[in-house]
Amino acid sequence: MQEAHLIPNPILKVLSTLSCHMVRHLLIGGQACVLYGAAEFSRDCDLVILADDVNLGNLQRALGELRANCIAVPEFKAEYLQRGHAVHFRCQHPDVVGLRIDVMSGLRGCDNFEQLWARRTTIQDPETNFAYEVIAIEDLVQAKKTQRDKDWPMIRRLVEAHYDQNQDAPSDSMILFWLRESRTPSMLVELLHRFPEQIAALSCSRPWLRSLENTDEKRIEQLLREEEYAQRLADEEYWKPLKAELEQLRLNRHRRL
Repeated sequence: MQEAHLIPNPILKVLSTLSCHMVRHLLIGGQACVLYGAAEFSRDCDLVILADDVNLGNLQRALGELRANCIAVPEFKAEYLQRGHAVHFRCQHPDVVGLRIDVMSGLRGCDNFEQLWARRTTIQDPETNFAYEVIAIEDLVQAKKTQRDKDWPMIRRLVEAHYDQNQDAPSDSMILFWLRESRTPSMLVELLHRFPEQIAALSCSRPWLRSLENTDEKRIEQLLREEEYAQRLADEEYWKPLKAELEQLRLNRHRRL
């Protein structure tokens, strides 16, 4: 169990309400980045949840206590969550008035909720003794591989922060995570020198690590750009049919009004 960085009281109110209603959820997005030490502030509360009938019923009751209303398409229905959509809410409870909550049940490129839950990180708040259930940093990094410009610097900071916190006594899994996900050329050069025996294990995810004849940072930067471009395209293709469905839902709602 890790110790939490300071997190705003409105977010704590949301998460504690979810826990009181036994909602199986994991904190993702900007607030998870705050807790991992890679961001200073985030306005929203992003969650991935188990989208079965029992858990959605628990979530509905928690949202009712928070006076959280759905603010956009799609509606709060299991079918939309299970197809990959996010459902958006705005809270009206005095303790969290105006706070936005975004809920998903799946993340592109990531495993299903049960597997994410098994790998989760529990982070303890030393001031309140509240335990946050947070998506594992490896899964958070994967979820951040989107077409949004702001996510790629965040991936870099997440991996750098994790390395700074654990480099003195790393596990094998940590070393592989850094080699697989680092987006900092100078850090990769250091890792290649420190852990050359680990490179063979990354023949599928980053085969170009083995082909580097030297540790030229400009060449590494180019390879990282190519990697990012491929992920941006994959994310765009993933969201294309979902965006088309959302647009149709907006049109249908407008016609009913």
